[in-house]
Amino acid sequence: MRVVFMGTPAFSVPTLAALAAAGHDIAAVYTQPPRKAGRRGLTLTPSPVQVEGERLGLPVRTPVNFKDPAERDAFAELGSDVAVVVAYGLLLPQPVLDAPRLGCLNGHGSLLPRWRGAAPIQRAIEAGDPATGMMVMRMEAGLDTGPVALTAETPIAATDTAADLHDRLAEICAQLMVEALERLEAGTLIFEDQDALAARTGRQPVYAAKIDKAEATLDLSGDAPAIARKINAFSPFPGAWTMMRFGEAPERVKFLRAAAEPGQGAPGTILDDRLLIACGSGAIRILELQRAGGRRMQAEDLLKGTPVAAGGHAGPA
Repeated sequence: MRVVFMGTPAFSVPTLAALAAAGHDIAAVYTQPPRKAGRRGLTLTPSPVQVEGERLGLPVRTPVNFKDPAERDAFAELGSDVAVVVAYGLLLPQPVLDAPRLGCLNGHGSLLPRWRGAAPIQRAIEAGDPATGMMVMRMEAGLDTGPVALTAETPIAATDTAADLHDRLAEICAQLMVEALERLEAGTLIFEDQDALAARTGRQPVYAAKIDKAEATLDLSGDAPAIARKINAFSPFPGAWTMMRFGEAPERVKFLRAAAEPGQGAPGTILDDRLLIACGSGAIRILELQRAGGRRMQAEDLLKGTPVAAGGHAGPA
């Protein structure tokens, strides 16, 4: 099929690669423009999708948006059968949605209609959902409201982080989208309205709000399973954090993987020498962390060089 691919982050790359490998005619790759990066913000860095598109020898376009009628016309002139959209990050106006002969298909990382919006992976972990998945849906003007064609589920383990789930879902998305285009070409891709899907599955619409950095400050006075889920959901970004002492002065530390365990003590009390930290109810075992200015480490590796004794404290200095 003649395909326009639209995506930006690393999450989108496996799908672009899979569609190219499947032999589809990719008319153009759309991605967000290069962004300033580097320590001084002086270097323009292309998106992972732009890098992959250029590696594959495909034409890459980077419009700021589609407000200019000329951009909409240029998109329509590609004469595509379908547009495949995976984490593009730009709003598509109705003329763009209507331009491909068979519409626009979106790969969305949740079990719709649950977790529509910007952060479905993180919110599913944070909420304690037992599973999530990828869905192929037909795009319409509403936010993630279009009818769904294909679904692939994956369980969420107790210590899965957003990074773990991100990588797993990216590969699932690639496989699912290749199947979707095969069925679309054969005329056997069947769509189900999300209202009907909600009635059949019991999943009700929930908005997955974008992660705000202000949410990342840990409050250890709560329930241990909920705190562990928040740590895992916010890993690697923005990284749930609190204060700890590894020497004389307290420093900001990100907890990047955790598990809830039995334990009792004043919230923030370190209960053993392997980073079991008391919460308001229960305790959390820190499995991965990152000290200020340091790299991400397994807790056991950090503790070999920097012992942390029971009786210490994590939390506000």
